[in-house]
Amino acid sequence: MQEFLDSCRKLIGSDHVLTQDADTLAFVVDWRQRFQGKALAVLRPASTAEVAGVVTLCNQFRVAIVPQGGNTGLVLGSVPDDSGKAVVLSLKRLNKIRRIDAINNTMTVEAGCILADIQSAAEQSHRLLPLSLASEGSCTIGGNLSTNAGGTAVLRYGNTRELCLGLEVVTAGGEVWEGLRGLRKDNTGYDLRDLFIGAEGTLGIITAAVIKLFPQPKARLTALVALKTPDDALQLLAMAQAHCGASLTAFELMSDFSLHLVGKHFPQMQQPYARRHAHYVLLELSDSESEQHAGQLLENLVAEALDKDLIEDAVVATSLAQSRALWNLREHISMAQAAEGKNIKHDISIPISDIGRFISQTDALLQQHFPACRMVTFGHLGDGNLHYNVSPPENMPDTLFIQRQAEVNLIVHDSVNRFGGSISAEHGLGALKKEEILRYKSDIEMNLMRAIKTALDPQNLMNPGKLL
Repeated sequence: MQEFLDSCRKLIGSDHVLTQDADTLAFVVDWRQRFQGKALAVLRPASTAEVAGVVTLCNQFRVAIVPQGGNTGLVLGSVPDDSGKAVVLSLKRLNKIRRIDAINNTMTVEAGCILADIQSAAEQSHRLLPLSLASEGSCTIGGNLSTNAGGTAVLRYGNTRELCLGLEVVTAGGEVWEGLRGLRKDNTGYDLRDLFIGAEGTLGIITAAVIKLFPQPKARLTALVALKTPDDALQLLAMAQAHCGASLTAFELMSDFSLHLVGKHFPQMQQPYARRHAHYVLLELSDSESEQHAGQLLENLVAEALDKDLIEDAVVATSLAQSRALWNLREHISMAQAAEGKNIKHDISIPISDIGRFISQTDALLQQHFPACRMVTFGHLGDGNLHYNVSPPENMPDTLFIQRQAEVNLIVHDSVNRFGGSISAEHGLGALKKEEILRYKSDIEMNLMRAIKTALDPQNLMNPGKLL
């Protein structure tokens, strides 16, 4: 492999071919720090041409490639295995914003751009990029596209797929597909863009994208309401959609235990209620008319929900700081879980109308098999995506509980399947769920996916062992 590495050094510079363990460590450990792989090298090209050159060399020397953005994924999709035979191809140096077209409401960005930086650039142009994730300060747009990330605003704006108009991709053969078209209508054959979005780097490497922008809303209002059951939350969702229409941007469900963990591990964050409630919904309105109009919509919604006994209480943010504080509670749930100890995570989607029944039935099943296990249930109720996480009973060491992860996953994912849901709503399959998905997808689906993989990556060099 020395000839391969020397060729890479000549192409992208010796400083950007990392081979020492101390230099590669950050690239081979997953975000949750539960798995450490090994890489032949970490390659850091700075342009699409250099990415294409690296892929061409990998074809020549039969070296597998693991594309990587911010390495914030949760399913081992962006780290190599422990064989040490693959290279990690980091896209972080492809971090230019190539163009902002305020009239077309688009931004052309390179794959290594950090999501928060793109949001800021859009704001400076008086536009909105609605994609928002807890990891937005570290994740990159290439990774968001490769996993079809969701986030908190899917209810109104859709997943990353819906926010992308065009792509630039380096194919598995080292060619560059230049598809950076800012078109909302282009009915000229197969939609190649959609093949690469959500493919987790197994078909090619996204190097740039045209992303949709939107006019900035004139007002944003946030409220945290307390209620008894997820079914009440679903009724509130229907009422909010009827009252507020497209102004309803976010609708997040959080269980009591979720917020309890935040208060326990982040005591500096003020809890909005003096007493605990069974469930909470964090909702946000983004209004294009005025703050007064948005305030009236929210006031009418809360008043009717209280009158119909759908909610027990409501806290409405009256300032940007208060709104940020409410969102911080939601965004610190994952960190609070980590501080509490190891837990078993599930990123699932369920038909929205069935979420209440799914939670009650699956909670009961888990309590039968794991008495006193603690449920950390939260997520994007408006689009059916739950983070349905299971913490061990208080008297059980988390290391022992994690050893039974396969049993917990089987209970949860079989229940998801019974309700016609998906075992991966927005995190992807990666290496973590590539075997498990075989239980839930039909042979036809799997064979079609394998056929696409074989057609576009016949040498199986693009992120092998992931997704399929």
